Amino acid sequence: MGFRHLGRLLGVGALVASTLATGATPVAAAVQCPDAEVVFARGSGEPPGVGTVGQAFVEALRAQAPGKTITVYPVNYPATSDFNNRAVFPSTMFDGVHDASSHLLAVAAACPNTKMILGGYSQGAAVAAYATTSDIPPQVHDHVAGLVLFGKPSAGMLAQYGAPPANIAPQYSGKSLDLCAPGDSICDGSPGTLLSALAHALYPLNGMVAGAASAAAGRIA
Repeated sequence: MGFRHLGRLLGVGALVASTLATGATPVAAAVQCPDAEVVFARGSGEPPGVGTVGQAFVEALRAQAPGKTITVYPVNYPATSDFNNRAVFPSTMFDGVHDASSHLLAVAAACPNTKMILGGYSQGAAVAAYATTSDIPPQVHDHVAGLVLFGKPSAGMLAQYGAPPANIAPQYSGKSLDLCAPGDSICDGSPGTLLSALAHALYPLNGMVAGAASAAAGRIA
């Protein structure tokens, strides 16, 4: 199953969740130099914001880190569903990599004590993984306290649409979670089915978002 088929199956759910997904707040809007910030890239076809999985993660993290000021930055990129356009699709993901990297640089410079959590879901997980290898000073990556990826597309799926493998930089060893739900064919590379599409959609409900939030809370303590 490709991204396009998955997008059709999940389109209704994404539409229902759009109100929550667009509730993210840029870093400077509410609190200057917060304790922590979540930089999150949404999945394919989701409206601007952090997406359904990102919103669930942010809410769980805030619940598990009482007393911490936690702001949110939604990575600005198309999250396109035009996967078969091999001349365009990879470049749109790297628009997200550039935006995420620029934001990491800005926060590290303006708010050196703010701990950042970088994350993404589905296509956005690939964007976040690519950002770990972006050409910014190593000390900027040190400001990222944790990396959380949900349903990152397999190397084979990315290659099918002209994109390179979404490898995580060695510098993130020990502070990253690359989560793939059982039966999720987007990340495990197995043949796609309706059940695998459902597995890809249920990260907020299968315990993985809550577990990742708990781990992230420990990273920003």
